[in-house]
Amino acid sequence: MLVTLDAPYVDTSAADLSLARDDVERPALHVLDLVLPGPIRLELRLLGASHQVVLRAGDSTLTETVACLPGRPPELPATVLDEATGYRFVATVLRPPDPGLRDRVAALRAELADDRLALVGVFPGDPDAVTALAVRSGLPGGAVAWRTWHAYPQTNELVLTETVVALR
Repeated sequence: MLVTLDAPYVDTSAADLSLARDDVERPALHVLDLVLPGPIRLELRLLGASHQVVLRAGDSTLTETVACLPGRPPELPATVLDEATGYRFVATVLRPPDPGLRDRVAALRAELADDRLALVGVFPGDPDAVTALAVRSGLPGGAVAWRTWHAYPQTNELVLTETVVALR
């Protein structure tokens, strides 16, 4: 699903991002509510400062926020592995040569625009200023996964994240 967001673009660069787990649900500009087999409920939330995913499975809830978070030092780890909760997070920052960012964002928008398990938010002022989320389900062991993309045209950066949660 492709949506145009009615909010100013808040993030400035990949260096301003941080990861918060089990964060409070933050005000969202747009929410895609998904129900997957299990039953698993996922909320893909576009924020004025990037993304939040809320995963509800049985009696447990996991919240992942990747954003510029006031009062929190910017620190986006390359990898988080929490075997106790079955949570795995990987982040990569790309700086593609011109016109690489524009080409990647255009391909991403085309690929995810009609995907019922994806949400792409375009911020006003620059068609390459996007935050996108896409869910993968039906993984071995009942895991659920999502990938995100945060494009920063002003710094020519593309932040990619991938999260896998092994549900027990």
